[in-house]
Amino acid sequence: MLIDHFADDPRTNLERMLAGDLYIADDPEIARRQQQAMRLAARYRAAYIEDADSARPLLAELLGSVGEGVDVRPPLAVDYGSNISIGAHTFINFNLTALDVARIVIGEHCQIGPNVQLLTPTHPVEPQPRRDKLEAARPITIGDNVWLGGGVIVCPGVTIGENSVIGAGAVVVKDIPADVVAVGNPARPVREL
Repeated sequence: MLIDHFADDPRTNLERMLAGDLYIADDPEIARRQQQAMRLAARYRAAYIEDADSARPLLAELLGSVGEGVDVRPPLAVDYGSNISIGAHTFINFNLTALDVARIVIGEHCQIGPNVQLLTPTHPVEPQPRRDKLEAARPITIGDNVWLGGGVIVCPGVTIGENSVIGAGAVVVKDIPADVVAVGNPARPVREL
């Protein structure tokens, strides 16, 4: 039996998504925006391989904002791109997956290793709402001068404070304060900087 979860909510699924509320993930308008992001990411990758400097306008078109001196090595996988901002002089190595259903803010002078995942989507724990394809999202914020080692996974709703270092392979499930080194699964601070 199909449940109408939004009988009293006149908003579109896209409007609910952008508000951070539950929405139906396979909405046609949402799918169209995801397809556009995949096309732009593919064009960016091809252009970067030929000439990294000439690819910058495509990156600026794909993402919400890109600071001066940003270098993002493709491949880059995003849901929308438009919900991502990257501060000046940040370097992002190969194979970033940034699922930007909610905002992803990456500060200035950050270093992000290869195969990092920034994951804003959340799904209901209860089986029926998951079966009904409901999801939501929580934003991710990465402060200035943060270093995420290779393979780091940052989960929905996490903030990482400025100057902190997250060790390779760590899974960040809760906020990390500024000026620490954090490692492990779940990531936890092991020393102050």
